[in-house]
Amino acid sequence: MPDATNDIQALIDLMARLPGLGPRSARRAVLYLIKKRAAVMRPLAQALMAVADGARECLVCGNIGTEDVCGICRSDKRATGEICVVEDVADLWAMERAGVFRGRYHVLGGTLSALDAVGPEELRIPRLEARVAEEGVTEVILALGATVDGQTTSHYIADRLSGFEGLRLTTLAQGVPVGGELDFLDDGTIGAALRARLSL
Repeated sequence: MPDATNDIQALIDLMARLPGLGPRSARRAVLYLIKKRAAVMRPLAQALMAVADGARECLVCGNIGTEDVCGICRSDKRATGEICVVEDVADLWAMERAGVFRGRYHVLGGTLSALDAVGPEELRIPRLEARVAEEGVTEVILALGATVDGQTTSHYIADRLSGFEGLRLTTLAQGVPVGGELDFLDDGTIGAALRARLSL
């Protein structure tokens, strides 16, 4: 990029590392930020610094927040005996955005993967077992992806939790999304939908 100062180029290079942004998109974003310095860039820089200094993982569930224990884990209204197990914080946030689950969460931090040498100790599976034992949990909802690694992880967790008497293990339903058309779905999704069919 001709005539760019080192600072501007460094900002472009950093922005280009963000998911969904390549070098061209990063340049456009940086130019926009420079043009909107007072209204957007300075508040953004302050927010980034605040999050960089204050963000931390919840010691209980692994959510990201600004306190040692997140608001979901602190809330008495969320103590329903249900724990929803998700792969990543983004999945937790998606569930919260839907606003339909009122229990608590457990973020694994990934899925089991022999290829990537990710075993149970690299995830928060032992911590999940401890929570089931300590918190009077009655149901664990395994909300992991419908991938090979996600399903392997679900089966592994189900096996590890099978010794807890009275504990119900469930998974999210899979199949045709609301508003979806069969013609646009892959074979695996159609198969899962057929197996999970409901009575009318």
